Amino acid sequence: MGTYPPRECGIATFTRDLAMAVNKQFPGVKSKILALNDDTGIYNYPEEVIFQINDAEIDEYMDVARKINESDEIKLVNIQHEFGIFGGEYGNYLIPFLETLTKPVVTTLHTVLPNPDEKRKRIVSLIAEKSSCLVVMAKEAVRILRDDYGLTTDIVVVPHGVPTVPFISSEGGKAKTRYKDRLIISSFGMVSPSKGCEHVIDALPAVVEKFPNLLYLIIGETHPMVRKKKGEDYRNFLEEKVRKLGLTDNVKFYNKYAKLSEIIKYLRASDIYISSSTNPHQIVSGTLAYAMGCSRPVISTPFLHAKEIVNHERGLLVEFNNPKSFADAILQLLSNPGLRQEMGRNSYAYTRHMTWPNVALSYMKLFEKYVGIPKKHEKFPKVRLSHLVSLTDDFGIIQFAKHTRPDKGSGYSLDDNARAMIVCCMHYDINGSKSAEKLIHTYLNFISYVQDEGGRFHNFVNHGREINHEHWSDDAHGRALWALGYLLSQETIPANLKDEAGKLFNKALNPLKNIKSPRAIAFSVIGLYFYNTTRPSSENLDKIRELADHLVMLHEEQSCDDWQWFEEYFTYSNSKLPEALFYAYLATGDERYLRVGESTLDFLTSITFTGERFAPIGQDGWYSKNGHKAHFDQQPIDTASMVQTLVLAGQVTKKEGYYENALRAFNWFLGDNSLNQVIYDKSTGGCHDGLGESSVNMNQGAESTISYLMARLSLADLDRAK
Repeated sequence: MGTYPPRECGIATFTRDLAMAVNKQFPGVKSKILALNDDTGIYNYPEEVIFQINDAEIDEYMDVARKINESDEIKLVNIQHEFGIFGGEYGNYLIPFLETLTKPVVTTLHTVLPNPDEKRKRIVSLIAEKSSCLVVMAKEAVRILRDDYGLTTDIVVVPHGVPTVPFISSEGGKAKTRYKDRLIISSFGMVSPSKGCEHVIDALPAVVEKFPNLLYLIIGETHPMVRKKKGEDYRNFLEEKVRKLGLTDNVKFYNKYAKLSEIIKYLRASDIYISSSTNPHQIVSGTLAYAMGCSRPVISTPFLHAKEIVNHERGLLVEFNNPKSFADAILQLLSNPGLRQEMGRNSYAYTRHMTWPNVALSYMKLFEKYVGIPKKHEKFPKVRLSHLVSLTDDFGIIQFAKHTRPDKGSGYSLDDNARAMIVCCMHYDINGSKSAEKLIHTYLNFISYVQDEGGRFHNFVNHGREINHEHWSDDAHGRALWALGYLLSQETIPANLKDEAGKLFNKALNPLKNIKSPRAIAFSVIGLYFYNTTRPSSENLDKIRELADHLVMLHEEQSCDDWQWFEEYFTYSNSKLPEALFYAYLATGDERYLRVGESTLDFLTSITFTGERFAPIGQDGWYSKNGHKAHFDQQPIDTASMVQTLVLAGQVTKKEGYYENALRAFNWFLGDNSLNQVIYDKSTGGCHDGLGESSVNMNQGAESTISYLMARLSLADLDRAK
């Protein structure tokens, strides 16, 4: 319930964006809209608007409430509350609606004013009394509602949503505008006197004197309520000020209700975002949140929301109504490009919990609490290889990324290229795409490049394409065998690629006798299993038994009643050890492998699942026998491994519990984790590099992106198998 586009209003935009985010994140839930109208126009609403109320007609509030009560489909009402969009004094026409309504209500408060008068306090108290929960967008709002209003209702902080966009510099953003050679500062939103744009304009002569190529973009039309009462007086006042100060080449007005794509385009082209509100009590600013979400450093007046989210690492706070304060701050940032870039990166990192998918998760958690709406994901994101492609050059996949950009100086690893080849083989088998075939060829060439005359695969290659021959990784060698065996097992892969893979695989078998690492053994067993499906032989089975027996021996040596594992500790890709035994069972039929595989997987599951939530063992300390499980930093590779192992366990044992846990583990990528933050980035097709105690790692390197894709494609295989 709120205003809704095409009505031009900030609340309308928020209502639409939240509804779209919930629908996209949870396809089993459909948001419908109760739109509030005013007397300024007739709106041609989209089909999701099923009810309308004229804000000044009190009877309509009660009529619509009764219709909602009669609907079996409507489970809960989320009210987007702003005093001015409801009729009556302080919007008190909302109260009869709430008194008539019998469905649960979650109310989002967009305005929370301190020190309220008695009438406003009374209305807010009645809204709180009729609501199951109040949502606010700043921590300070909770304090105000508790202290100044005396509320005892549940209050939850859910930040204002921001669009999910890849990190980009202002230079990259300017490339898509006609202002490539300008230094750009910008403001956007409905233009009104409370925006304080005149103080920024008054600051510009001192700035332009030093930076004559400065351009200040004021993006947005005049607020409809301002236009209704005073026409374009304020805009005319601003334009006249620009002329008098001789700034016509330095200030441009974009006088229209900007689409989201236009807002993002101009924000990403901006070197600095200016938030010049004159209202010290403003508790939320969507425009400020959007700017920071687009990785812009900000200069803002110290209204309540700005004081909470802007600090010296993300921007500068300036004095209200003080042009000199604005001028000093703008000059400071324009004179220091490095500081601007650092602030932009920090703003982007800070706002990752504020992206619309994460906000949708937070709202659904509330909805599920009050009406029991299932929170599981019923539809998974479409498979995208876009970020994998961006990380790959003509030689192979680059190891690391700075945010989303490949860090070419980090070089290449066999680990990543082998796993990337598996992903592309899986994708090719499902879709038969030429892009996947081309990538397979690239990764196969890399694997060939790092194999020496003795058959060993070397792991690291620097950015100059020089192989590090000094350090051999048996884990990486095992992964290469896994990748080559998997390629050979896929019927759809072109014959020329299989021929090359077969030669590399056979040459790599000799170094197996030197492999001791349990994970390297596990990867090798998996590779041999797939190889044997297409080129069966007793020699292959003997090798599988020899390696699997070693894993069983390790289990016998280390396990006891309360420690069913192969080692005295858990580290990374733990589930690959029982997974290898499942494959050994499939190859040989030996029940011992199945028995140990199940017992160890079940033990690992008991450690990594809490209820329905998966939490992989953290890299920051791992988990030793008689010790404590490290909860952070959780890595995508461990989640992906668990998804694959659980899918296989379900296929081998036919136990539905394994399939169910595979889906729960995959949901770690989609926000069902300890931070309730989405790890997979739909905007790039990449995956963040890990989950820390308080934040998500912003980089999207090869290992994490490959891990996500491997998990996602394993579920595609599950769908086909079932």
